[in-house]
Amino acid sequence: MGLNLLQPELSYQKTMKTRIIAALIVIVTLASTDILAQARKNVRQKAQRVRIVEGRKDGEVTNGEAALLNRQQRNIRRSEHRAKADGEVTLREKVVIERKQDRASRNIRRAKINDIEKKD
Repeated sequence: MGLNLLQPELSYQKTMKTRIIAALIVIVTLASTDILAQARKNVRQKAQRVRIVEGRKDGEVTNGEAALLNRQQRNIRRSEHRAKADGEVTLREKVVIERKQDRASRNIRRAKINDIEKKD
């Protein structure tokens, strides 16, 4: 008879442990997703800077084009800092930054393939 009285309490403890573990898994997953997204942005930003430098070295990008592209990269970095300033980057801010990076990538590609020759 004493065993049956302890049964509901053990069941409740198992349920609570399961809920706590599930909550921890969700928290860790969300945190790691945010970290991966930030890492992706950093890698993309660095790759764009490298493409600009390589374009200058190869003569595919002129001084004026490089200046405009670098200004665009600074603008993206400023947008990222402003978004992080309040401690939380909203979905809208993420979308705006992503679009700016898309536009910058497109501008780098266009600068590298246009017919403007570098002046020595």
